[in-house]
Amino acid sequence: MATTNPDDITAQPSSSRHPGIDHVLPSASLKSLAHPLRVRIYDELSAYGPLTASGLGERLGESSGSTSYHLRQLEGAGLVREDTTRGKGRERWWERTPGSIAIPDARSLPPGSADRLAVKLVEDEWFRKREQNFREFLSEGEHVFDDTWLDIATSDTINVRLTPEQLHQLVTDIDAVLKRYIDAYKRTPSAGSRPVQIHVNAFPLVRGEPTGGATNDTSKDDTSPKEER
Repeated sequence: MATTNPDDITAQPSSSRHPGIDHVLPSASLKSLAHPLRVRIYDELSAYGPLTASGLGERLGESSGSTSYHLRQLEGAGLVREDTTRGKGRERWWERTPGSIAIPDARSLPPGSADRLAVKLVEDEWFRKREQNFREFLSEGEHVFDDTWLDIATSDTINVRLTPEQLHQLVTDIDAVLKRYIDAYKRTPSAGSRPVQIHVNAFPLVRGEPTGGATNDTSKDDTSPKEER
């Protein structure tokens, strides 16, 4: 896969799942990210915006020396950059390099290869952090947020039967909605806004059986919010 500049993430090709939206990490950047603390640093900057090395250290329970080192490695891979609009003197603020990223499809990589192992590590860290964030909201949310936020936060599970083409259209429609909000508010948040994380998982169930015949049953059972559909 030809690329123009391995350090320019936004110049990398898109994944087939999200054409024109994300940028697949080249091998060098993928391997640089494939360290548990670097994934955590990258996630922290993605979710909360610019931070200093010492600020990251406090949030992640690491020394500022350790976060500084890993920030420099991420900078060299084109994944983070210095925010020159902030800081005084020797204080350096860091931000995630703009642009949506994707990791390569593991199926395209040789089993046991360094790139495939890197994909696995990054995936595991991303899923671990997503689960941690959601469990943190469930256990502490009512002590942090007022009813305005608690009444609209939701976690839904929807069960529906789809063909591969229908699932692709669903993901495409979701992407279009998300992109509209990202374009409107990612760089210009409104007053009173908070960091919000959205998890969208859409996948076939491994133990499910295909529907017989030409008709798909797309009915769903309606239940209350935060329940299963």
